[in-house]
Formats: sequence, structure tokens, C-alpha cells
Amino acid sequence: MLQLNDSVSIPTSFATCSLMSNSGEKLPEKLEAIANAGFDGIELAMPDLLEYGKVVIGEAINENDYDSISQIARKVRSITDDLGLKVLMLQPFPRFEGWKAGSKERDDAFARAQGWALVMEAAGTDMLQIGSSDSPDITSEVDQLTADLVELAEMFAKKGFRIAYENWCWSTHAATWKKIWDIVRRANRPELGLCLDTFQSAGLEWADPTAKSGLLEGQPNLEKQWQDSLADLSSTLPPEKIFLLQISDAYRMDPPLANDFEGGQPPRSRWSHDCRPLPGRGYLPVKEFLRAVLKTGFSGWLSMEVFDHKEKQGNGDMEAYTKEAMRSLKELVLSANK
Repeated sequence: MLQLNDSVSIPTSFATCSLMSNSGEKLPEKLEAIANAGFDGIELAMPDLLEYGKVVIGEAINENDYDSISQIARKVRSITDDLGLKVLMLQPFPRFEGWKAGSKERDDAFARAQGWALVMEAAGTDMLQIGSSDSPDITSEVDQLTADLVELAEMFAKKGFRIAYENWCWSTHAATWKKIWDIVRRANRPELGLCLDTFQSAGLEWADPTAKSGLLEGQPNLEKQWQDSLADLSSTLPPEKIFLLQISDAYRMDPPLANDFEGGQPPRSRWSHDCRPLPGRGYLPVKEFLRAVLKTGFSGWLSMEVFDHKEKQGNGDMEAYTKEAMRSLKELVLSANK
């Protein structure tokens, strides 16, 4: 726990996918490194479960084999229990909302959600992260996007589960915090809240990886627009509807990313997957965003979710990296809370 003031402590988490080893046998080491750095919990990434499953079972697990994945999740839960770590949530669940009624895509989305719920139960977590869909084939109708999340929230309510809805900054129709808040507000379900993210908001409203400056260009009032957005966030969002805040920075791209769909991904998606270091190692206004969130009265989970290609190329010292992450988080909170 990080001490915010004399009476308020904030719990901290670290995403397993942020430690860049893709080897399944490394998952127990990841968990130990996270615990030893002083974090209170983890975001458990489904890809880590699948990779660890190869080690435990001895062969690859189908991503739809939820019984086998649940078996692995129970083993992970045993490790986290021994280490004193809470499994904060299971992530990342993509492309859920907005499919046409009766379509195979919609049926698949709900079937996947039911399967992930089994894994959540096995892992001992009550929260699922859903990223706003980036499919070009979904509806733009806010009422339908909302209705899908309401339907899932009602299903999850029976299990005491929650949904943390995150704006992915390359998504089709809900790329900003205001857009996901509009959907969550309309849904009006206690099980549905926000997963805010420093990168996902600043990376769309303030920064641009395709620009040489690294900033949104052609907007002379960019700084005022950004400050206005932060002020709106502080005055608009009820703190109880913010289920967690994910924290990362971003590298200024040199050369800038091509404004195309390389590998089927838009620029901000590519930027997100490899160029999000610890706070202070990039150029985003991370402190400003955290300060705006704290002004709502929020005192919930702060979670490090970073993806740093430079770390992939380093020596892979997970203990050193998680301890540096905790140091930078403490420094960030202290600075933002002044």
C-alpha cells in the first residue's frame, strides 16, 4: 500500500504481461518478483496463463479450453496466495461489444465471456478488464454498445463479478475516457466501472506517435484542450466508478510511426504494445493525469501496465525491474499529490 496522506492508503498492482519474458516457466518468477517489490496484487494476463499451461500440462492449451485454463489458474492462485498477492483482475478481453444481434461474432463474444468467468473464479478474482472494441465491423450506436455491457453485467452480477471497461485509444467508437464514461453512466450497473489508463488517454488526446513532435499537430489550443479534459474528469467522474487506474508512460517515436496498418494494427496500437515504459522514462503527462484522477477522491488500485521493447532487449532482471517500478510509482504518487 502507498500512503496518500495520513488517513488514506492506496493499493498497488503490477500486470504480469508487463514483465517481458514470454516463457511460461517464468510466471512463478514473475509473481515472486512482483511480491518482493512490495506490490499488493497483480493483473493476471490470459497469455501468461496459456504459456504457463504449456509448462504445467506439457502441451499447448487451446484458448477456448476453459477447463484446462481454469486448472492452470487454480495453480497460479495457490502461488499468489502463498506470496500474499491479490489477483486484481483477468485481462485483456478484446472485441466484446457492438456486434450485430444474432451474429456468430456476438455469440462468440458472450461464449468467451462465460469461459473467462470460469477462469476468473478459478483464479480468485472478481474483475474482468474489457477493452473498448477496435473492430471496424461493430455498430456505432451507443445504445447498443451499452446494452451489450449491461447484459454481461447482469450475468456477472449473479457471480459477484465486476467489469472494468477501458478506452483503448485506437478503438472504433469509444477511444476516450469521456466515451467510455458515457457508456458506463448509461448502463447504470454497479458491476460496471472504468479502467482508466494514463497512456490510453494522453496517447490520444495529447500525443501522436506519427508526428515528429510527438504531439497532436494542427491544434493550436492543444494544451488548453488537454487541461480542460483533465478538469472535466476531476469534476465529472464519481470515484467509486473508477475501478482502477493503469499507469505507464510512452516513448516519443523517432522516427515517427508510419500512419498505416502495418501488421493489421493502427499506429497507436503498435505504439501501445511495445513503447510504454515506466513513468518518467517517456514524455507523456502522466503526473497530470494521475493528479486529475486523485482529485475525484479516488483511492483505489494503481496498477503498473507497461510494455517496453527496450526491456525485452535488456538483461531480463525481473526483480530489479519490479523494484524500479515500485520506486517510480512512489515518486509519481508523491509528486502528483502535492
